[in-house]
Amino acid sequence: MNREDSLEEKILSSVYIYQGKIINLRQDKVKLPDGRETLREIVEHPGAVVILALTDKKEIVMIRQFRKPADEVLWELPAGKVEPGEDLVKCAKRELEEETGYYPRKIKKLITFFSTPGFCNEKLTLFLAEDLEKKNKKEDADEFIEVELIKPNEALKLVEENIIKDAKTIIGILYFVSCIGLRSEYIVTKKEKFRRI
Repeated sequence: MNREDSLEEKILSSVYIYQGKIINLRQDKVKLPDGRETLREIVEHPGAVVILALTDKKEIVMIRQFRKPADEVLWELPAGKVEPGEDLVKCAKRELEEETGYYPRKIKKLITFFSTPGFCNEKLTLFLAEDLEKKNKKEDADEFIEVELIKPNEALKLVEENIIKDAKTIIGILYFVSCIGLRSEYIVTKKEKFRRI
């Protein structure tokens, strides 16, 4: 038995409590590693993509929108739900164009991570998008989005000051700065503010 096997829980039964357009909620009866049984409430999500897009001026394309569950306007990286059977790269390109009007001619998968694995199976894939072509936004009818262009060092400052509170956005910015930006020309030393487009 490997170490992972000794920690796994075995599903004994599953019951759906709610099935919606975006998420489902199910209750699993599981057997714990020590033989005891318990219940787990699990939110099912189809997965999503997150896009850290850079302009030719090395600015990060960000959005600001009101999020009802948080009840405030949040700074975010463009992101969106993966449709059934949809290729992740195509999804990332589609979501970036829909929310910001930018279409990436160059895109690269960076990392995959879970949003809240304590109760949800949502898996997010972070992409780096470059060589952007400006087109028209195609946001959904119920979306109201402002697009902002911001230098990486200023985005990092917004994370440090707790102005950016969205987890996927924090992960994307910190990954970029620590794993990509410090090895490239992306991080600038002079202070530059964001600009709205």
